[in-house]
Amino acid sequence: MTQTTAYPSARVDRDRFVLERRPLRPQLDPWRHQGVLIEEERAADGRIVDVATIFLTGRECPWRCVMCDLWQHTIPADTPHGALVRQLDDALEALTARGTFPPHVKLYNAGNFFDPRAVPESDYDAMAQRLVSFRHVIVESHPVLVGERLARFKTALTRAARGADAPTLEVAMGLETSHPDALDRLNKGFTPEQFARAADRLHLHGAALRVFLLVGVPFIVPSEQQEWIARSVAFAFDCGAGVVSLIPTRAGNGALEALGAPTPTLGDLEMALERALRAARGRVFADLWDLQRFADCLSCFRERHDRLRLMNLDQHPRPPVACVRCGTTPGHAA
Repeated sequence: MTQTTAYPSARVDRDRFVLERRPLRPQLDPWRHQGVLIEEERAADGRIVDVATIFLTGRECPWRCVMCDLWQHTIPADTPHGALVRQLDDALEALTARGTFPPHVKLYNAGNFFDPRAVPESDYDAMAQRLVSFRHVIVESHPVLVGERLARFKTALTRAARGADAPTLEVAMGLETSHPDALDRLNKGFTPEQFARAADRLHLHGAALRVFLLVGVPFIVPSEQQEWIARSVAFAFDCGAGVVSLIPTRAGNGALEALGAPTPTLGDLEMALERALRAARGRVFADLWDLQRFADCLSCFRERHDRLRLMNLDQHPRPPVACVRCGTTPGHAA
């Protein structure tokens, strides 16, 4: 990474560095969700299932990660009591109107599900009552917040099930990288060891672990990027992850631009997924959202997108796409 602006070493100064470079925050209604998406995903038992992702609106994460743009989908104030229940009702109504009700659901609030200022504990029972029709529920949280509130939410799911099988619970945590120095400089607020302890707490409470990793990690030199992705995938599986999701780092929050951080390419994501699948001890997915922004050749983009989607589903490397315009087979890991 060619650093164009000095990056502070102290946490409070890094927070200020990130906040001062943010663009204007969109004004969001805390009583309205931001959309419902249905996608196919390979489940733990190997079946391909529909998964509904509900993008909830709530308080932003208190950590100021240098690469994060999720704050744009949050509000600065505490989430009002009852707001998430209303959003969930509206989202479930939208799913019903589509004539389909997926067995799995992701509740992504662009922050931390176990932050009581983002998801009021007083809403747990009402939300659980609306989730018992699903077989599997996925939420997201910072590792530091995984603890007693996780246990209380699981208890709420069990209580709402009234003797029937409660939905299984999975928690997605953003590790980003196991590179200790880069992880610290990302301003994540935890070490690899603390992440591993949070994973242990998840397993202790009977929850599954999903890990988010970055493709294109700031503060790691280009020549070491793929090796550290592979190490980070291995670390995630060592922590008991059932799923590792590879997410290309997206510019646009101001801090990355100030630091001169390079943008990963579609080929970087292809190579990372193929290499991870060859050594996987669980499921590995490439994040396909807004993927075209990383394409270096539009002629072969659709084929490459579809290749990644099929690899996500069958969990096997596939032959790389040959492109006349590129003159190569982009993204292939030899």
